[in-house]
Amino acid sequence: MCDSGGFDGLDWLAARVPGTAAGALRDAGLWPAGELPDLDSQDWWFRVRFPAPPAGGGEEVVLGLEGIATVAEVHLNGERLLESDSMFAAHELDVSARLTGENELAIRCCALSPLLRVRRRPRARWRSQLVSDGNLRFFRTMLLGRAPGFAPGPAAVGPWRPVWLERRRGIVVEELTLRPHLNDGDGLLAVRARARALEGGPPQAAELELSGPSGTHRAPLKLAGEVAEGELRVPRATRWWPHTHGEPALHDVRLLVAGAAGPIEAGRVGFRDLAPGPAAAHDVEADGLALQVNGDGVFARGAVWTPLDLIGMAPDARELRAALERARDGGMNMLRLPGTGAYEQDVFYDLCDELGLLVWQDFMFANLDYPVADERFRATVDREVRSVLARLAGRPSLAVLCGNSEVEQQVAMLGLDPALGRGTLFGELLPALVREAAVDAVYVPSAPCGGELPFRPDRGVANYYGVGGYRRPLEDARRAEVRFAAECLAFANVPGEAIVEMALGGAPVQHPRWKAGVPRDAGAGWDFEDVRDHYLDRLFGVDPVALRSIDHARYLELSRAVTGEVMAEVFGEWRRSGSPCGGGLVLWLRDLMPGAGWGILDYHGEPKVAYHHLRRTLAPVAVWMTDEGLGGIRVHVANDRPEPLGARVRLALYRDFEQRVEEACEPVEVAPRSGWERDGEALLGRFVDLSWSYRFGPPAQDVIVVSLEREDGAGLELLSQAMRFPAARPLMSERAERLGLQGTVELNGASGLRLAVRSRRLAYGVRVHVPGFESSDDAFSVEPGGERVVLLRPRGEDMAFEGGALSALNLEGRVRIAET
Repeated sequence: MCDSGGFDGLDWLAARVPGTAAGALRDAGLWPAGELPDLDSQDWWFRVRFPAPPAGGGEEVVLGLEGIATVAEVHLNGERLLESDSMFAAHELDVSARLTGENELAIRCCALSPLLRVRRRPRARWRSQLVSDGNLRFFRTMLLGRAPGFAPGPAAVGPWRPVWLERRRGIVVEELTLRPHLNDGDGLLAVRARARALEGGPPQAAELELSGPSGTHRAPLKLAGEVAEGELRVPRATRWWPHTHGEPALHDVRLLVAGAAGPIEAGRVGFRDLAPGPAAAHDVEADGLALQVNGDGVFARGAVWTPLDLIGMAPDARELRAALERARDGGMNMLRLPGTGAYEQDVFYDLCDELGLLVWQDFMFANLDYPVADERFRATVDREVRSVLARLAGRPSLAVLCGNSEVEQQVAMLGLDPALGRGTLFGELLPALVREAAVDAVYVPSAPCGGELPFRPDRGVANYYGVGGYRRPLEDARRAEVRFAAECLAFANVPGEAIVEMALGGAPVQHPRWKAGVPRDAGAGWDFEDVRDHYLDRLFGVDPVALRSIDHARYLELSRAVTGEVMAEVFGEWRRSGSPCGGGLVLWLRDLMPGAGWGILDYHGEPKVAYHHLRRTLAPVAVWMTDEGLGGIRVHVANDRPEPLGARVRLALYRDFEQRVEEACEPVEVAPRSGWERDGEALLGRFVDLSWSYRFGPPAQDVIVVSLEREDGAGLELLSQAMRFPAARPLMSERAERLGLQGTVELNGASGLRLAVRSRRLAYGVRVHVPGFESSDDAFSVEPGGERVVLLRPRGEDMAFEGGALSALNLEGRVRIAET
């Protein structure tokens, strides 16, 4: 790989493909820490030499290029085969007669900066500060890497998706379309395919086969030349569910075509019903999203997805699976691919189907005035959208297709008519293509949208940052009456100690390398670390500036905790049965670079403290409390599972964080995919001013503990637990002897270690520190006199326990973990 300038004297470097110029520079050690190279200012070439003979008889050879960023030329053996101006375009080129035995493939990625300086028509009707150059609207490329506020670089340049060579013989199946749906409980699978024979005439017979949890079924296909069509019925088909609400049942599909060497694998499908709301007349732009899957309401929760292959991760299928399993295990059931990023590879959607994760898919447009009146641009968009829909339509995980990110909001916030943001592209072209493709997903024109102004949270779909960027009190989460939050709760979430050390390298927290990982809105005089500090002051009652100056480690530890507690509080408010909210997606799942980014996972995919707070709140079976002010404390239980929940709710009150002053238990039977709630004092049987709202005197209790427990044959199993502190959080550090915190580990079969954590007094915000192991839970609190059990999973093979420690927000120092 080389460039035409900017990196003087740079010779060819080894480069991974799929990959980008930034990845090659990083691998070669030519990307200085803390600096962002301007990759758009010069050409970049990628080349490979490979042996491959020309096509033989009855054979064709196809060169596949699944994505090149952005304006590019492709040369094979000195011949230019392709010019491409979209990083989202995939290409298959017949090179059967162009191979010579020893071959050279060369890809030129042209400098984008000179092209951006060319004046173009039509002129933009508005401008956005999101990107570094408004002329990016003419180019189908990713905005991440070119957004100064939160993703300044590096830009994606190069063959970022796979490049492959395939020899084809016999029968080639093209233009395969699978459309599953339900009809009176039966599954129907419609198929259309073009089966092309490389030798002889078209196939004379074809059959469709489906196998899976509904059994094995076959149906003949009608042939008209190369086109095969038909429909298969599956009586009482097993349904696909989001993992929080049931099993994501999938069925394998094969085509049996006469003349083919064997069955042709056609992918997997799931049968499910999807509706935007509980009523047929549900209007998304007025009522928001209240997704119904198979007739049951689903509270959609999750995060905005980070494209791993474009932040230097270069994931394989194993790494991608691990990242998605992390989201699933965090109680999430939806991921959003935003318009600032890129479409994912097929394996991503395959895994979402398998793992039961709903997908909110933006088309790749954000904030800008796209020149849809330009015929060439419109034709490019038409090809792009048709290609995306051909890949995604029919997948059970696909729930929402969104025209863009923030275009309507951008227009309205500039004081212009919001209708300008809808226009032909998002109001006519895209929805027409979605209908034509017969996609079973909800189309949303823009996020946010709905209402008289598209950013009002009580109508349609919102980007909610009342709690967060706008530093509103926690009560605003209810006052705003959010219907659905396509983005929400952006904070500069502090990562673990290892990432802090990597980002700072021993430098003080004010160092530019730390701030590079802290996002900010372009043009704002504040960043999201200031937002976090605001809530640190409001919730924990500490002066963040003074604390950072005096005790930096304590400042970071409290900062880790506060954002997670805020997120858990907001989602508890939205998830309660009386809330109008149908779901929310946190911005982001994973950091774009090392540092305190928006992610609830750090740059390497490790959970931050905020992840664990959310995981407990978003779990399919969960208990939590809401503060109703003069209405007291309300206890909520959610049971998203398909089985009824038989358990008990236990409410315990403690004074001085140790002495139990009141306790009550009540058995509960919670129906499948439903909830339960009760007034706390009704559960106790008398008024005790649980929320300390009447304040006739000092609070009678310092901590309220609600537990959801179930008999498991060997005692009580703790399913979920939550705590509230009517007066203040217990931040006074206590000595280990007074707190009585202890932890012991024992072997847990072949899967790792079992860690039991006990405490005589309340242990608040307990962290588990065991090198080489990952804890199944972290940043939890231990009820006075209680116990919490977590599992420790080894991060690698042959990992042995060599000691560890516990910390807590109200503990001086750390406590060593004992081994039994």
